[in-house]
Amino acid sequence: MARSSQLYTEAQRTRRDTTMWTQVQGILALLQFVVFAISVGLVLRFLLTGEGYHIATVSIVAKTTVLYLIMITGAIWEKIVFGQWLFAPAFFWEDVFSFVVIALHTTYLFGLITGVVAAETLIVIVLAAYAAYIINAGQFLWKLRMARLQSQVVA
Repeated sequence: MARSSQLYTEAQRTRRDTTMWTQVQGILALLQFVVFAISVGLVLRFLLTGEGYHIATVSIVAKTTVLYLIMITGAIWEKIVFGQWLFAPAFFWEDVFSFVVIALHTTYLFGLITGVVAAETLIVIVLAAYAAYIINAGQFLWKLRMARLQSQVVA
């Protein structure tokens, strides 16, 4: 059976537009980006000057916390809109890549908490995590654009 190019059926669009989780996702996405931007600045400061490791670490943990929160609430949103917790066909690849992002952030946290990974290596891990986050955010922005275009056609 061929997949429709439409992201949402009419029923899914209605559920998307009426659930509070859509607004929660928008707020958390913006919050995550702000925390990310601040953290990138602090990580770059550490890389360039060797100073501020502690505050950079706090910012990375904050970014990771928001990431976990947006993933949990995103799964709730996906369940309400599409009827499954994750990997709905319309967002399959975004969810797959989200797990790459989460795996990198979790690897960072594991190394930080256990102390088995050197600070320099932790920074490399977080840079990979942040690069993956940028790609993943781009995927979601593309889907947001596609949803808006679809809404214009429907209207």
